[in-house]
Amino acid sequence: MDSRSNLKPQSGKPEPQPTVPARAFDAAFELSNLLETGLDKDSLAILLELLNAGVNPEALATVVRELRREAAEYQAAVERVNAASAVAAASGAAAVGQRAR
Repeated sequence: MDSRSNLKPQSGKPEPQPTVPARAFDAAFELSNLLETGLDKDSLAILLELLNAGVNPEALATVVRELRREAAEYQAAVERVNAASAVAAASGAAAVGQRAR
């Protein structure tokens, strides 16, 4: 399915037609890249679908910023846990090595 089309169709139903013409989507994607938004084609397609459905652009931008902030916080927490696990593993290995002497 093309990333410019609606969400995946239910089984047995015809595939929905894109609500954004291909040339317009390509131009929007190019603009998105020039502005360094970090949006991939699928994300941009979803955002355009929401805008076409009447979602307030400012509210949508706020949600995207909030999701990015939360994703960054989550990634930082994962990195802290991984670092703590590595330190604990190293400490455990050192303690086992000392007992073996």
